[in-house]
Amino acid sequence: MRVIGTAGHVDHGKSTLIAALTGTHPDRLKEEQAREMTIELGFGWMALPSGEEIGIVDVPGHRDFIENMLAGIGGIDAALLVIAADEGVMPQTREHVAILDLLQIPAGLIVLTKIDLAPDPDWLNLIEADVRTAVADTILRDAPIVRVSARNKIGLDILLQSLTQLLETKPVRPDLGRPRLPIDRVFTMSGFGTVVTGTLSDGTLSIGDEVQILPSGLTGRVRGLQTHKKKEDRAAPGSRTAVNISGVNTEDVRRGEVVVHPNQYQATRRIDARFRLLKDVSSTLKHGSEVKVFVGASETVAMLRLLGVEELEPGQEGWIQLELRDPVVAVRGDRYILRRPSPSETLGGGVIMDNQPKGRHKRMDEAVLKSLESLAQGSPTDVLFEAALALQVASLKEMVTRSRLESALAMEALTELLENGKLILLEDGALSIASDLLALALPHWNSLREKTLQLVVDYHRSYPLRRGVPREELKSKLKLQPRVFNALLTQIVSRGLLVEHRKSKTEIVVSLPAHEVRFDDDQQAKVKALLSKFAANPYTPPSIKDCQIEVGDELLNALIDSGQLMSVSQEVIFHKEDYDAMVTKVKMALTQNGQISLAEVRDLFNTSRKYAQALLEHLDTIGMTMRDGDFRKLRKG
Repeated sequence: MRVIGTAGHVDHGKSTLIAALTGTHPDRLKEEQAREMTIELGFGWMALPSGEEIGIVDVPGHRDFIENMLAGIGGIDAALLVIAADEGVMPQTREHVAILDLLQIPAGLIVLTKIDLAPDPDWLNLIEADVRTAVADTILRDAPIVRVSARNKIGLDILLQSLTQLLETKPVRPDLGRPRLPIDRVFTMSGFGTVVTGTLSDGTLSIGDEVQILPSGLTGRVRGLQTHKKKEDRAAPGSRTAVNISGVNTEDVRRGEVVVHPNQYQATRRIDARFRLLKDVSSTLKHGSEVKVFVGASETVAMLRLLGVEELEPGQEGWIQLELRDPVVAVRGDRYILRRPSPSETLGGGVIMDNQPKGRHKRMDEAVLKSLESLAQGSPTDVLFEAALALQVASLKEMVTRSRLESALAMEALTELLENGKLILLEDGALSIASDLLALALPHWNSLREKTLQLVVDYHRSYPLRRGVPREELKSKLKLQPRVFNALLTQIVSRGLLVEHRKSKTEIVVSLPAHEVRFDDDQQAKVKALLSKFAANPYTPPSIKDCQIEVGDELLNALIDSGQLMSVSQEVIFHKEDYDAMVTKVKMALTQNGQISLAEVRDLFNTSRKYAQALLEHLDTIGMTMRDGDFRKLRKG
């Protein structure tokens, strides 16, 4: 699931364009419709020619509402920079371009709208040249330009094709097993209660999940999920998601808070970050300045501490520490924007390097600056985790080799990843960076575990009378190497998520712990009728073929799995109690006489040669007896 966002100057046709593409106007407030201006975030969705459904965030363009724009633009996969052909590049165009560049939005298209208002084609060429100059030093420098008229439906097909091609080259959002949904809207739905919306990242949310709202700490449970007004059992990373949360009052939740799983994130009041001051800001940035911080959907005021310098000149970069008035939820690698509170102005932004610094840094401490520079290259733990993500299931030695970390740092990072649960060991043994023990990163563990469990669930649904899925069949469906499969299943079983049952020396089946084979009334009647025939003729019972005709293959297999019937050949089957009695008698005869013939076994049970021969060959197979000419003897040991 992808999300795109609009950007651009006020009245350049962003909302009209979205309405033309989706059939729904994103302006939802009466004031917005009356003023023909987007004030709050608007949302929509549509299907691309490829069939992929994408969400759309329509953001305000007017300077007065640019801070609302920042609440929605950070979670998008691609941006549509909208520029009206009759006006060209305007002040908010440049500010929005700067924000997209600071946030490093992964992809972008430039949409030249209102081309029907352009005086002539040469004018459009001049506007495009001006646009290229405006984006030359930004992430949009190579973005395609598409000419459209939303009102006249000109160029929309080309726009959709261009957007499809753009998104096809970009990877989907990763599932890191730690979902977070920055809240950009909060409202109440009659009969449902509190609903929050946002763009989900880093993991999935499912109905029934216990969730926590940070930084307030409120807890609740996911009652319902919707993506593009369609009910979902599970919301995927990157999707525009509405979450109905039970146990939480609407008035207690505010925009900027984050929905997470409990104990996976921690709010912070201090952040270390790399910062770039925009080259066209009105003045230098001094240490101790009060700034507005925008990260995710949150907004708060902070005191800015410049590290290593007293001030930054326009266009310069540096290290900063932000002392936040209100706690926020952010992680290393998140991008942020700083604005001057008064007069309002976008100052710049960058990337968070440490979301939980241990304390206030000494501003001119060279050791602090070196530590931050090292962190910018990636902490040892991050580097090793990225190697694990890339390799999926691999040995610890392979992960360390790929990370190219020095031995001591690698061991420290390995220990930390295992302790915080981001790396899962699949095999037992001594921990070392040269170990061949298999391991995998938490997202891959979550994915393989859920896939394995779902395969077992599906098998139970398809074959409710079977004890479980054959182990070899499960391995085949997972398409894993034998060692990886064995280690994975061992870990899942050790956690009590699945159980194994041995059916024979060569066959093991796997089931959910709570799975039980249950017969309905009709099946119980068939079983009772069949077992009565075994009771009437215990040593000349119905054949396997007769049983299949009587109760069917699935019910017969269930009786064998449960131990009520015992198959000794492809044709002969006994009631388990009768089988046990026959084995005991044969063993006693062998103990007393040293040997027994087929004819003697036939006479011992007053049965036919077919049944006696099937029993003796079965006893040979299980290792109780051995053939010696026309006789059987007990096998030694």
